[in-house]
Amino acid sequence: MEAVDAERLATFWCNVLGYVELSREDDGSIEIGPPDAGFGGLQPTIILSPRSEPQAGKLRLHIDVNATDRDQSAELERLLALGARHADVGQTGEESWHVLADPEGNEFCLLRQQLEPLEA
Repeated sequence: MEAVDAERLATFWCNVLGYVELSREDDGSIEIGPPDAGFGGLQPTIILSPRSEPQAGKLRLHIDVNATDRDQSAELERLLALGARHADVGQTGEESWHVLADPEGNEFCLLRQQLEPLEA
């Protein structure tokens, strides 16, 4: 994922997903992922690469998130406090999910279902 402010976006997504910074490259790219993960591991990581201009158009990757330790309304409040904002993509208001945008405007959804945490 490209970001004008890779540092800010890495911090945002680490807080949203419970990820940590795994590595930094000389070009300013930051890899984030689950604690004890890394490139080639079983769990997905995200690499945020710096760019000088805001992205035009929609991000090709769309992330859906579910809470594991709170209900949807509490998770929505938490995400908004972290810097997410509501995004309008033509919803009717009857959806069971919320469409949000991260600090750089990349859209993602907060789904309704609360998931059980994975056992280690």
